[in-house]
Order: sequence, then structure tokens, then C-alpha cells
Amino acid sequence: MTKKEVMDALYKLGNEGTKSIYLKHGAKEPFFGVKVGDLKTIQKKVKKDHDLALELYATGNSDAMYLAGLIADNKTITKETLQEWVKLANWYMLSEYTVAWIASESKFGWELGLEWINDADEGIQSAGWSTISNYIAITADDQIDIKKIEELLDQVNADIHESLNRVRYTKNGFVISVGAYIPSLTEKAVEVAKNIGKVSVNVGETSCKVPLASDYIQKIIEKNRVGKKKKKARC
Repeated sequence: MTKKEVMDALYKLGNEGTKSIYLKHGAKEPFFGVKVGDLKTIQKKVKKDHDLALELYATGNSDAMYLAGLIADNKTITKETLQEWVKLANWYMLSEYTVAWIASESKFGWELGLEWINDADEGIQSAGWSTISNYIAITADDQIDIKKIEELLDQVNADIHESLNRVRYTKNGFVISVGAYIPSLTEKAVEVAKNIGKVSVNVGETSCKVPLASDYIQKIIEKNRVGKKKKKARC
């Protein structure tokens, strides 16, 4: 499909109800309000098309940008493109999902995740924590800097409640990811989760809730799923 064909399809799939929901979640214009399920239908037709992904992300249309992340080639994408994408991501579905997913699957995931969590911008910071969380989920433990992950757990333990709004959400997710995917750190992640307790995040005019990390990790332990890695971050 060409960029025009995709944009025409997105326009037709746009839904005012979906658009209203996305606006409440913080989405920024322009976008049509296409359901993720419909975006995945287009993804199945296109499969991987990195050049098209670059064109779609550059439109600035949120629906097209999300789709771009689904069809981008993680082996082809450059660090420069990822840096550009994270700066253009103007709400959490793009920064914490689209960008974080493709970044974590690329060869730059760890490097960029660590860089982004120290950025002053809330969206870039949250993208960084989400990138590291996804990187943990898909990377073998013997390829992960476990000591650095421990240091990051200590950092979250110390400053999560003073962090920026969406950063609090993704730091909480990081604790869950460590507990779920790195067995040698599950016990420490549980301790941190219990210490930080309930994390308050302003989710706007939505009914979304921040998961209690300690309960979430405990459920994973009970299901005997600790350490079971995912094949890919994008879903």
C-alpha cells in the first residue's frame, strides 16, 4: 500500500467515539480515531514496510504514527530515526508503546532507554522507562546488565513518587517487568513494589487505574510465569 492508500483507509476507519476516548487519554490532533484492531488489520496487509513506516510517522497523524510502529523494521531502523520519533511522540500511546516497542526490539534499545530516562521531557522519560521494561521482557538475562537494573530499582524506590506524572506510571511498570522477567531480581522487585505501594497517576477523564506492582508480581509468581520472556515487544 502507498502512503495515500493507507491514509485514505485510516480516514474511512476513523470513528468519533474512538476519537473522543483517545482525546480523554491525551491524544493530540491530527488523528481520525481508528481502533487498534483496525490498525492491525492494515498491518496484516502491509506486513513490514519500513519506508512506508517512515512516511506514515512523518505525517504527524497519531493513527498513522501508531501504525508506523507496527510495520517498521526493527533491524533497519536507525538510532537517529528513533531519536526523531521519540521527540515527535506527543502522547503516551506513541511514546510508551509505539516508540518504546520498536526501540526495545532494535539494537539500540538498552542504550536509548538509559539515555531517555535522564531526559527532562516527560514523554521522553516515560518512553525510556517503557523501552527498558520491554527490553527486559524480550532479552535473555545473560545479555542484560543485571547490576544496572538493580541500580534502577533503587532509583525507582527512592524517587518514584516525586517523578513526573507519566514517568510514575512507567517506573511502576518497570518494577513489574523486573519482577516478572528477571528471576534473580524478583525478590528485590517485590520488596521495592511493597515499599512504593500505591502509585498515584493523573489519567485524565478516564477510568484507567495504575496496577499495584506488588499484587501484579505476586499473580505472576502464582501462575509460575516468572522468567518467561516474550518473543517480541510489539503486540
